[in-house]
Amino acid sequence: MLARAFPLLAIPVVIYNGLIAATGSLTGASDVAQTQLGRVLMRLPMPTTGAQWAVSAGDVVVLIGLVTLFFEVISSSRSDNGILLKHVLSTFLFILCLVEFLLWRPFATSTFFLLLAMALMETIAGFIITTVAARKDIEFAH
Repeated sequence: MLARAFPLLAIPVVIYNGLIAATGSLTGASDVAQTQLGRVLMRLPMPTTGAQWAVSAGDVVVLIGLVTLFFEVISSSRSDNGILLKHVLSTFLFILCLVEFLLWRPFATSTFFLLLAMALMETIAGFIITTVAARKDIEFAH
């Protein structure tokens, strides 16, 4: 049950924390972190002549966040006993992200802000979807 309650959005947050720790910018300013996140991982040729898509580390973290957000919203439609624990853990993740964003300089980046916004959306959407699903279950039972 605890494995199903684990907030998947913790994965990109842990990856972000790992990137910041691995680059040695934990004590640095947000511009140092932004430089590391802006590091180009690969360049992909585009169909137009000479155009290339530069994929950065920050882009990959945000993409992982979006994919996990998708699965989190889908899993919020379940109405089992573990869903309340999932919502509590998601709320704690949001609070942790908010504290990191506001108080720790390497986390004051657009990439981490997008992860913070995803955590907020997942928390709010989870409560709303669960409430609507429970209301429909009650109406169906009558």
